This record gives sequence, C-alpha cells and structure tokens, in this order.
Amino acid sequence: MEVCSSASLLGQQLTLVELERLSFIGPEEFVQAFAKDSPHIDSSFKDMKKTKNLESYVHWFNRLSYLVASEICKHSKKKQRVKTIEFWIETARECFNVGNFNSLMAIIAGLNMSPISRLKKTWHKVQQSAKFTILEQYMDPSSNFSSYRSTLKAALWRSAGATDQRQRVVIPFFSLLVKDIYFLNEGCRNRLDNGHINFEKFWQLAKQVTEFITWKQAACPYEKNANLVLFLLTTPVLNEKALTLLSFEREPPDNSVEKEHYKTLKTAS
Repeated sequence: MEVCSSASLLGQQLTLVELERLSFIGPEEFVQAFAKDSPHIDSSFKDMKKTKNLESYVHWFNRLSYLVASEICKHSKKKQRVKTIEFWIETARECFNVGNFNSLMAIIAGLNMSPISRLKKTWHKVQQSAKFTILEQYMDPSSNFSSYRSTLKAALWRSAGATDQRQRVVIPFFSLLVKDIYFLNEGCRNRLDNGHINFEKFWQLAKQVTEFITWKQAACPYEKNANLVLFLLTTPVLNEKALTLLSFEREPPDNSVEKEHYKTLKTAS
C-alpha cells in the first residue's frame, strides 16, 4: 500500500503483468509439458522440450499468493493488517471486473493461506468479508469449478461483442486450463475401437488451445506503471515457514496444536 494506494490501479497492473506473461507462452508448450510426463515419448524428444514460459507463469501465480500473505503479515499493528486485507479484497474485485481470473484466484489463495486465515482477531475487524465471500463463491472448486466456468463463459461473451479494448480482456485461471487440457489428452484415447483416429479428442484439444491463443493475444488497455510492476515482480516474499512464525507473533497460538507448531518452528529457527 506504500507503493500503490489504489486497488483499481493495482488490479490493472496485475492484468498488464498477466497479459505480458501469457504472451510468452506458445501453444507448443502444452504439448511439450505433456510429453515430459509421457512414458511413450522418446527420451531424446523430451530433452529437446522447453516449457520455461509455462512454468514461469505458474511460478508467477504462486509468487502473487505469497506476496499477498507477506504484505499482510509484515504489519505488527492489527489496524494495518485489516487495511491491507481490505485492500487486497478490493484489488481482487477489480481483477474480477476486468476479467483477470488468474490474479483473482492467486489473491484468494493468498488470503486463504493458513498463516492469514488463522488471524481471527484481524479478520473480525475486516469490513469487506462479505465481498470476499462472494468472490470465493465465483471461484469455488466444487462441482469441477462450475461457478467459475459459468462466469468465464459470460466474460467470453462480453469479450466477443466488445468494442472497448478494456472489455475484451479475458485471463483464465491458468492452472485449471492446463488441468483441463491435460485430462482431455490423457483421458481420451487417440484411436477408437475400430482403429480410426479419435477426431473428437483432437478437435477438443485444438479448440482449447485456439481459445488460449485468442486470450493471450489481447492488447493490454492499461498504461504501464514501471515502479509498481517492478515491485510486483521483484519485492522479496516470505516462505510458508516464515509466514507461519510471523503469524504466531502477530496473534499468539490459541490452542494446543498451534502452540506445539509454534514451539517446533521456534526451535528449528
């Protein structure tokens, strides 16, 4: 919040980072990623495969989640932690509004990390809890993310008919996209019982990858804030152990399990 006081601006800059990272990923990286896991692919072919852009994008998602948690835990005063949580919730709403579902899910994941979710005294003062609950419902994993899938369809419909460049942006929850393509590839046979090629499978795979290409080619409608983007990409974040220790210092353990966990962490450190 010292770097950016506007949740709207932060949401827009997160979208800029997402689109830039997406643009680096070629459709062949999905094939390469699955080839690494397949025992039927020749090892020399696997060695040639490069999936660094795809892996870097997944790393970005994890980094954003830990950044959210780190920014909350670094404040010793409850009032500042409350403000920071509310700021991230507002940022998540902005991401939802602009169709940036990947950053939205990363922020939700960060707010739901155990070092953050256990801060009951802090959460009790948060005024945006109802808004956060609604955002969580949109990204609820139950029924194979049925709520998110419906929301994504609505966003795609909006994008298809939009004349405003800002309404054309759709950034899917990337890990789920990769999972869908993976299970479509692994769960369906390449050939039917009669020996014919399973064209339905390959048509569905092509459809998924074509949609991805469309999403990643969207022009970013936001001007780059170099200082804020630099902060998002380079500022140090805490690992899970450090976050847990700091969380216990912000709000002491309130049960025997937490007390034992805190004692173990303190001894190890």
